[in-house]
Amino acid sequence: MDNDLKLGILKTMVTARCLEERMIKMAKSSDGYFWIGGTGEEAVNVPLGYLAKKGCGLDYDYFYFHYRNSGTMLAMGMDPKDEIRQMNNRATDPFSGGRNFCNHYARKDWNVMPVCSTIQTQCCIAPGIARAQKRHGGDGITIVTAGDAGTAEGDFHVGLNWSTLPEWELPILWIITNNEYGISTSFYEVRGEPPIADYGRAYGIPGKKVNGFDVEESYYALKEAMEFVRTKRRPFLLEVSVARLFGHSSSSGANRVPSEVEPDPLELWMKRCISDNLISRETYDKLYKSETKRMASILDEVKKEPAPEPESIYNHIFSEGE
Repeated sequence: MDNDLKLGILKTMVTARCLEERMIKMAKSSDGYFWIGGTGEEAVNVPLGYLAKKGCGLDYDYFYFHYRNSGTMLAMGMDPKDEIRQMNNRATDPFSGGRNFCNHYARKDWNVMPVCSTIQTQCCIAPGIARAQKRHGGDGITIVTAGDAGTAEGDFHVGLNWSTLPEWELPILWIITNNEYGISTSFYEVRGEPPIADYGRAYGIPGKKVNGFDVEESYYALKEAMEFVRTKRRPFLLEVSVARLFGHSSSSGANRVPSEVEPDPLELWMKRCISDNLISRETYDKLYKSETKRMASILDEVKKEPAPEPESIYNHIFSEGE
């Protein structure tokens, strides 16, 4: 990682955090009816976006995200205004036309498949695209992100099984972010199994556990795993330790967890960049304040945009082709 990349990742992490904090405020002020997001996962989500092979079609990566990947989308080039449009349910929302809640992305031009609200459903769908990529050739891969609690769902294991059928091993990178909670249930209260990274052994899938609080470790672990899947055309499973800094969602209050309970990966990377003389604390603080102000200004603009019309409710549900 060169210095430009390190600093670029820091700036994108700041944007991601300020965007999520604005959406939390929106949920609490009736400018959006529900929030769920990726605060505390930026150290892995942002590097993933920088490493992705973005484009349209089987030659590029396909993405089956869950609802905590705002940092990835920003690193890929998403305008934060589009995220706020969705949170505020505006017709200008490019992901759902204002008919879904936040962090439910969908972009055909980037191969970003519609985010599933139901837990781990994406794990059953992703092998279909991966199989098409296998038949097509090239080095495009399918990337699936999901949370630790959902690995107890059958859909997750169905996905692992389908990615390792005889003579049809599929180019899928499974990324499980482990914040050690399933809404209000501790991970350790309901699991007797080995680490999630080892779950793939039953299916012949190699895996690795990663410290998702460390940007550099996350970056190189992702890069190595993606290279494996691209060249071997086989699946790989990453378990990434992350934080949950504002609780599960707005339904659990979305209040900041004390830093002594949950370390903040953004703060850790900021301190690293300062120690490497890439940025000063003064400059960092100005950046954070500037991005916070920018998100507030974006919301003011978005609130003037039109809401969805009733007549459009059935758009994009049924095929309109011949």
